[in-house]
Amino acid sequence: MSANDSGPAAVVVIDDDPFALKVLSVQLQGARPEGCDCPQLISFDRAQAAIALLEKGQRRVGLIVCDLQMPGMDGVEFVRNLARLEYRGGILLVSGEDSRILRAAERMAKAHKLRVLGALRKPVMQAHLRRALQRTLPEAEGEPEEPGPEVAPEDLRRAIREHELVTHYQPKVRMATGEVVGVEVLVRWQHREFGLVMPEWFIPVAEEFGLMDELADCVIRNALRQSRCWMDLGRQLDVAVNISMSNLGSLDFPDRLARLAGDIGLPLSSLILEVTEAQIMTDPRSQLDILARLKLKGVRLSIDDFGIGYSNLAQLRDLPFDELKIDRGFVHSAGADPSRHAILKASIGLARKFGMKTVGEGVENRVDWHVLRQAGCDLAQGYYIAKPMPGDEFASWLEHWAGHRQDLAAEAGKLHRRPH
Repeated sequence: MSANDSGPAAVVVIDDDPFALKVLSVQLQGARPEGCDCPQLISFDRAQAAIALLEKGQRRVGLIVCDLQMPGMDGVEFVRNLARLEYRGGILLVSGEDSRILRAAERMAKAHKLRVLGALRKPVMQAHLRRALQRTLPEAEGEPEEPGPEVAPEDLRRAIREHELVTHYQPKVRMATGEVVGVEVLVRWQHREFGLVMPEWFIPVAEEFGLMDELADCVIRNALRQSRCWMDLGRQLDVAVNISMSNLGSLDFPDRLARLAGDIGLPLSSLILEVTEAQIMTDPRSQLDILARLKLKGVRLSIDDFGIGYSNLAQLRDLPFDELKIDRGFVHSAGADPSRHAILKASIGLARKFGMKTVGEGVENRVDWHVLRQAGCDLAQGYYIAKPMPGDEFASWLEHWAGHRQDLAAEAGKLHRRPH
């Protein structure tokens, strides 16, 4: 195979830490854009091996994810060699080192005319990897990716004020019975010019320009109103909302939530707040204050994307979390990957020890469902169950799910009776 073949470009991951290498590889598989096949992943624990692959020219490489701190040839030397080889793919620099080192390496790579897609502190969030893949991989139909909209902070502020942000809902079901018990709330922007805009295009703007509190209030208000509508129809569904650590930096956050729920006439026990694992406890004093007060007001708390953030187990021991969400990278295809399956089982066992419920994300097919169920997970969500949908589509989906739920129950019964 020549480097100029028309096949899909590979993704090369370089990190001398075996665990970090495995986590990055799993995250990249989970971060593939919807509709695209996962590219071939090639992992190295030494930068020299990646240079050797490129020098042979036998494999087209579209993206390189490289740690800076490595023995032998460090990341800076590696970048210099990429320039020597006139590498034209994307490069994503990652490191646990000081952010100034990362910025210096990024500037150096750009000075070499390399295509730098980002310079990120560890642990790397899956959303960042997804954006990098979207910029380097072809779409499923072979069309180039359309550039995303340029979002100005004043436009986003107006969108929040004029109710252009809308909420979609992805169901969460109890694995033992298939019962729908709640939803995860996902924000979208119904843009006047660009149509439905995904959050990866405007959340970073909200974070940079201090709009996260306004955005969170808007999303939570919409979610609680929808939950109240379902309650009036006789459906008791929890609503789970992702929040930023900047929200947990506002000491009045619990009181704002209480006022919102009071205005809508809904108990705060219907609300679950999801915090990404890697973000927990960056400012312990204020965050412990806020988390404890949220719990006192009846809000439930969830650790999102568990397994990708090099967890501090003391956080599970000491913080008042009710739920652990296992990242899709350790759920999807776990039945065919012993390493993923081991991490999945260990995460479920750990949560059980701490009295926490577990949610498996990324259930994409029937095999994922049965593997997760047999592993003892409490709840599941993913495209196999349903894609995120507007609230007014939920009733018709529930009718469809009722039939599917019966099929799953019958199949589970057959599997249970099958001799081992």
